[in-house]
Amino acid sequence: MIETSAHPPEYDEAAIRFLEVLWGEGYLSPGGPDEVDRVLAGVDLSGKRVLDIGCGAGGITLHIARTHRPAQITGFDVELPVIEHARMAAERAGLSDRVSFRQAAPGPLPFADSSFDVVFSKDALVHVADKEAIFRDIFRVLVPGGVFAASDWMIGHDGEPSDTMKDYLDAEGLSFGMASAARYLSAMAEAGFVETKAESRNEWYRDVARGELTRLRGPLREKAVAAVGEAYVAKNIRTWTAMQKVLDTAEHCPTHLRGEKPGRGAP
Repeated sequence: MIETSAHPPEYDEAAIRFLEVLWGEGYLSPGGPDEVDRVLAGVDLSGKRVLDIGCGAGGITLHIARTHRPAQITGFDVELPVIEHARMAAERAGLSDRVSFRQAAPGPLPFADSSFDVVFSKDALVHVADKEAIFRDIFRVLVPGGVFAASDWMIGHDGEPSDTMKDYLDAEGLSFGMASAARYLSAMAEAGFVETKAESRNEWYRDVARGELTRLRGPLREKAVAAVGEAYVAKNIRTWTAMQKVLDTAEHCPTHLRGEKPGRGAP
């Protein structure tokens, strides 16, 4: 995911255009604002400092700024095309005073210790293979009493993926470092998080993805082709078809996560 000639961005302008057709302006993961609000249910962000890890094209970051009223929210991503898209969206929305975006190469988060009251992420940590390292870093940048609230794409078990899952991962062609919910919870506990929990969203996305595939084959196809071309749409129809198989077996298991850093003043 480092942007060099050998490693071009995975989420380029074509990917942004295609996913916005499917999921809405600024959204590079499914569920829209309703799913974001479910991830954040019960977390008071008003007046808080928030970090959105893997913010993508900025739709989620801007929704959080508008709806949950943090004092400041920082969107972070390793890919420059999405960050540039997000910055322009924030300017158009008149939210640049409360919303900022930062891009850096994969590695330790480029923020000081205890910088944020809440760390949020939506379907982005799947790109990080070392779950233990990323959760140590998230723990580090949270204040004592801070909250981690996220959703991520997981595999339903530890060990070797099935052949069907391998077919799906090949179809995606992305740098997925999928792990089980048990691995995530273990990494969170090892980092120091308490009150950790994971909630499967497989049943929800299994049905949503089936609807997405139907629309790509039907009413959305013309709009998607106009945005990115016939070959790009056909490739993603093959990807969604492969994904549906592993959603139906629950080997692909989108999951909500929650944890707290011990200390006073939790949001």
